[in-house]
Amino acid sequence: MNDTTPIEDTRVTRRYFRKFERITQHMGRVAGVMEAEGQLTKVEVEVLSRYIAGLTYTFRALSMKYLFAGRISGAGKLMFDFRESGFPAAAELMEMSVDANQVDRHLAGSDTVEVLKDRMVRKIVGDHEIPTRLQYALSQRLYYEELARGSLFWLRNDPDVIWLGTSGERRRFLVHWAVYDSQINLPTVYLMEVEDSGREALPKDVRRWPEVQAHLMAQSQGDLKLLTIARGFDQDFDDLHPKRLRRFHLGPMYSHAFTQQTGPLRQVLAQADAPEGEDWALVWTEEELVANRMEMEKSGWFGRVERQIFALDPTAGLGAETGATETRRAIMLPARPYQTLAELGPPGLQEVRKFVVSRGGRVLVY
Repeated sequence: MNDTTPIEDTRVTRRYFRKFERITQHMGRVAGVMEAEGQLTKVEVEVLSRYIAGLTYTFRALSMKYLFAGRISGAGKLMFDFRESGFPAAAELMEMSVDANQVDRHLAGSDTVEVLKDRMVRKIVGDHEIPTRLQYALSQRLYYEELARGSLFWLRNDPDVIWLGTSGERRRFLVHWAVYDSQINLPTVYLMEVEDSGREALPKDVRRWPEVQAHLMAQSQGDLKLLTIARGFDQDFDDLHPKRLRRFHLGPMYSHAFTQQTGPLRQVLAQADAPEGEDWALVWTEEELVANRMEMEKSGWFGRVERQIFALDPTAGLGAETGATETRRAIMLPARPYQTLAELGPPGLQEVRKFVVSRGGRVLVY
């Protein structure tokens, strides 16, 4: 079933991206609140903030690309997932990656921003016409300039590594990477704490590090359990020991004006009847898998290697089903929808943490 649809109208497209501009700003504030509460470390917040900033740049680029959707023939229309995630379709990021590979040619073949603005002024003053086509050309120039700046959130954001210190004689690293999951059209961030018992530090190891990057990207699928990913990594790299693996799903985004998801949040937003800019809610899900002990396993004729034993959530036997030690869900939403949520009190959301953002940007936790 195709759950993506184009946004046909220019004004609606602009409203859609203004909404996400606010949401990504609030994401960073929520991460800051989680650091203050001790749920995230400073390093983890910096990593998440980097990916959130990348999302901001990606949405900014797409907003330029589709600034004149519906007004210029051939301008194209943004495809987004209206039924599940509320985010742009993964195909949009795939096409953006192709454009990025040709960005130099596009910039070289178009007028600069200053030249286009000058031509627009002369069109308005001299011909008394609205320079729609020049405006479109300017939007495309700005789109490719955004791509040229880089640091965007791409369909796949390959693993990077941060030094955390030592544990005994072992080095400790935080390996992080992210994908835009094409199955669910959602940005997903992975953080893995690893102990390294190899001879050479992981990021400097010309043999292991490329293999680690390829392995992790191949396993970055939303339908794979964290337990499957961690065990596969543990089995494939005898001198790398995954101690903690987390996955952050930054979405879905609900909006009564744009999406058709089912569930209590749809009812909340419908009854809240919030003004433009405040008609949304974003679900933030964190899955966590922790190794609580290790065992030595025979390897070859005489060797023995360390294998991790991971703790699974004992609650009602859900650990085996979810493949995680714990799963935490939170909702980020403006004050007006939250008031409606508090009044309705839907059972499925009572235990979910609520990050409520005021018009001034302050974040409160309930």
